[in-house]
Amino acid sequence: MITPLEIENKKFSKKTLNGYNAEEVDDFLDDLVKDYEILYRQATEGQDQLEELNTKLEHYSKIESTLQNTLLMAQAAADELKNAAQKQAEQIIKEAETRARESTLGIQQEISMKQKELEELEKKFDVYKAKMESLLISQLELIKEVNKDD
Repeated sequence: MITPLEIENKKFSKKTLNGYNAEEVDDFLDDLVKDYEILYRQATEGQDQLEELNTKLEHYSKIESTLQNTLLMAQAAADELKNAAQKQAEQIIKEAETRARESTLGIQQEISMKQKELEELEKKFDVYKAKMESLLISQLELIKEVNKDD
């Protein structure tokens, strides 16, 4: 790209016949230099801004990539934690079911033992009752004999 300084320093060879008016050419070139300087400065600033924006874009792209990786790692950790919690919950349920079965079995055995004790006590009561009836009958017989003698 031609710089404004190159335009300003440009010299034309002069022709004596039918040439351009040197003053008009110089004035035009001066105007052209001013306008071109503005455009050149704007283009340079635009290029600088573009480079700065590209640098920022690259920076933000790296941040985005880092955030995506972090998000993936967090998701994986959350899934792992969820699976571990699920396994722990299943283990707790299994242990509770096992304890409940053992407790139920223990209670059933205790009920069975109490039923046997009840049956034994009922048998003992029946034996005691029979002995009492026998004693009462013998006592009644004794009383009858005593009454006969009188």
